[in-house]
Amino acid sequence: MPIRVLVVEDDDVIRQLITVNLELEGFQVLTAIDGQEALDNVLEFAPDVITLDVMMPRLDGWATATQLRANPDTAHIKVVLLSARAQDADIQHGERLGVDAYLTKPFDPDELVATVRRLAGESGVNGGS
Repeated sequence: MPIRVLVVEDDDVIRQLITVNLELEGFQVLTAIDGQEALDNVLEFAPDVITLDVMMPRLDGWATATQLRANPDTAHIKVVLLSARAQDADIQHGERLGVDAYLTKPFDPDELVATVRRLAGESGVNGGS
């Protein structure tokens, strides 16, 4: 069963870039344009990993990550924050929220794929725990 990734990104070009890179690696990808759409669909899609942009309309990445961690049905899902904001304070804020990885834009697509693969392995996907 392929690793399922929910890509949450309001920028069409970046969302497509992430999707293509993950699909080329054999991941099953669902996309959402903001945090609210992600939360509306997360239980139905049951992703192994969520890539989450920080700066988005309606519900930003910080609020989305907070809600994912607060819900027992989604607290186990691995979360990768993607942001142009690379200050230590932002990275520490992500750590306090319990996100699993933080990549700064512009990111290396190979690094993103490797991060998603590593996190999916940690979650016991494909015959793990």
